[in-house]
Amino acid sequence: MKFNSQNDDVLLDVKDIKIQGFSDEKWHDIVKGVNLTLRRGEVMGLIGESGAGKSTLGLAAMGYTQPGCRIIGGEVNFDGTDLAQLSDVEKRSYWGNRMTYVAQSAAASFNPAHRLIEQTTASTIRAGIKTKSEAYSDAQSLYDALNLPDPNNIGIRYPHQVSGGQLQRVMTAMAMSPRPDLIVFDEPTTALDVTTQVEVLSSMRAIVEEFNTAAIYITHDLAVVAQMADVIKVLRFGEEVEEAATRQMLSHPKEAYTKSLWSVRTLEKPVRAPANSVLSLTGIDAAYGRTKVLHQVNIEVPKGSTVAVVGESGSGKSTTARVITGLLPQSAGSLKFEGKNLPPRLADRSKDQKRRIQMIYQMADTAMNPRQTVKEIIGRPLEFYLNMRGQRKTDRVIELLEMIELDEKFLERLPEELSGGQKQRICIARALAAEPDFIICDEVTSALDQIVQEGILKLLLRLQENLGLTYLFITHDISTVQAIADQVVVMNEGKVVEQGLKDDVFQAPHPAYTELLLSSVPEMDPDWLSKLTQKRSIFRS
Repeated sequence: MKFNSQNDDVLLDVKDIKIQGFSDEKWHDIVKGVNLTLRRGEVMGLIGESGAGKSTLGLAAMGYTQPGCRIIGGEVNFDGTDLAQLSDVEKRSYWGNRMTYVAQSAAASFNPAHRLIEQTTASTIRAGIKTKSEAYSDAQSLYDALNLPDPNNIGIRYPHQVSGGQLQRVMTAMAMSPRPDLIVFDEPTTALDVTTQVEVLSSMRAIVEEFNTAAIYITHDLAVVAQMADVIKVLRFGEEVEEAATRQMLSHPKEAYTKSLWSVRTLEKPVRAPANSVLSLTGIDAAYGRTKVLHQVNIEVPKGSTVAVVGESGSGKSTTARVITGLLPQSAGSLKFEGKNLPPRLADRSKDQKRRIQMIYQMADTAMNPRQTVKEIIGRPLEFYLNMRGQRKTDRVIELLEMIELDEKFLERLPEELSGGQKQRICIARALAAEPDFIICDEVTSALDQIVQEGILKLLLRLQENLGLTYLFITHDISTVQAIADQVVVMNEGKVVEQGLKDDVFQAPHPAYTELLLSSVPEMDPDWLSKLTQKRSIFRS
């Protein structure tokens, strides 16, 4: 046990909870009579694929249901009070005070108009737990405990002025500010690179242990939950599959479904022989204002291949993608597509140049207009690039849906009516609608569970084979690189550290930074994080 969980001080006792959601004009069962017991200082991991009911159960543990959901049975006993019987007004005395929530997407959860420290301390000040000066001072202490840079001043920044990993830690500080009895972590490291994930996990684990806080840790990453949880509960289709202490669950899972989760992501793509380059970056420099962020970047992308770009947050991966798409003009160097210079600015490129290079974004939730139907989302590039309208456009949208293994029943659905994997498939179809030659995939599987990830990767490989597509695949997930890449580019601090065929890059010996990345991939060992944290501190020093 990593935390002080060996006591009988039960904080949360969820009994036979039943939750329904409303869709397609009727109510559906989401959680079907699940029990959950959590003691002070204990961390429970909730795992399972998309649609298992993990997040719904985690929120229900706070007495909360998302819009369109309702609790229809069971109890949520928190410190002796059944939250399911309280009014929303009564529940709010608990929310942001005795129980807090850390969301998956920190970027979508912060108000861009307010400074970080204002948002970190808002609930604590509002509840009268601390004065403003006390809360601000405490926030700076939490920033320091969470290994944030310049903890006394980072709070004056706005959300867009820090990295994703830093923002996730600020959200953890926000959750810890009122010193809650319970924190619900909902996929808090899913979108982070492996090295940043190590820092965030270490910080979360240390701070939960320090304050003896109970926590529910929701994730699809089994190696991550092994580092955080004392107990693991496996869910599927809203029902409990099994529950056991972490070490027991890892070594001897009882149920066939649990064993299947343990064995996913065995996909590995055979490496293609290098072909002529379709895209060439030579001596690329780029800057945000006066801050130079790319330094003499040279990358060759062979036609019909997949080049994976890996590196931690801030390494320059997404900035390189912005240069290729023309969203951030380079300040030096040349960018060539099929041997011809590409204008640095997107506005100066022809419609055909824009059409041939498309991008699939990391967060499908924020990449689609929530008010547009699937038909409108996929149809827009058909109309813009290919001048398709009317029935011809509708027929092509249906063809594209079939390409991504969906069907025409999705045409009139809004994004909120889709699962995470379905949303990402729609984003893939939107990119394909332009009939591109080159697609940039920016962390397209990072927010998906492992089973759905594998389905998306197989889809991308099949599309590449059938359509002759070339991919630049930006990712922090080394197992994804193994699954999909032909070549690998390793970036750090805006520079290319190493590049070459996948097998050559992953074969020892490695440059120090590549070794750090590879060693930061979580392992199914509850002691892995402790060992790695020590190793990383030695590297950083």
